[in-house]
Amino acid sequence: MSACESGWEYFETEADVGVRAWGSTRAEAFAQAALGVFALIVKPDEVGEHEHREVRAQADSPERLLVGWINECLYVHEIEGFVVRRVEVDACTATLVHGVLHGEEIDTARHRLGTIVKAATLHRVMVSDLGGLHEVRVIVDV
Repeated sequence: MSACESGWEYFETEADVGVRAWGSTRAEAFAQAALGVFALIVKPDEVGEHEHREVRAQADSPERLLVGWINECLYVHEIEGFVVRRVEVDACTATLVHGVLHGEEIDTARHRLGTIVKAATLHRVMVSDLGGLHEVRVIVDV
C-alpha cells in the first residue's frame, strides 16, 4: 500500500465492529474512518450527493478527537436522518477536526438500512503516523 492511497476496512472485535482507516494525511484517515462507519448504516454507492452537513469536534488528544469526530458524525445521522456518500475533512490538528458530510436524507424506498451504529468508543482506539501513512482504528458499538 503506497502512502498516496486512502481507504478503510473492518476488523474483528468482540460483539462490536472495528474500523481501520488510512490516508496520506491525518485528515484523510479521519474522513475514511467516518465513511467506513457510515457504510455500516447505508452503502455509500446507494446515496446521492444532494446536500451537505458541516461537522466539527474538539478534544484533548488525537484518540479522543477521533472518537468525538465519529460521534458528531453519527449525531448528524441520528438527529437529521442523514446518510453519507462522501466525507471531506478540511482541518485536522491534534485537538480539532472540521469536515463536511456529503449525502442526503434517508429515503427508505431507495436506501437499504444496514447496521444500527450507536457510538464510537475509546476501547482500543488508535491514531498513528507510520512514516507518512496515517492510520486510525476505532471500535463502534452496534
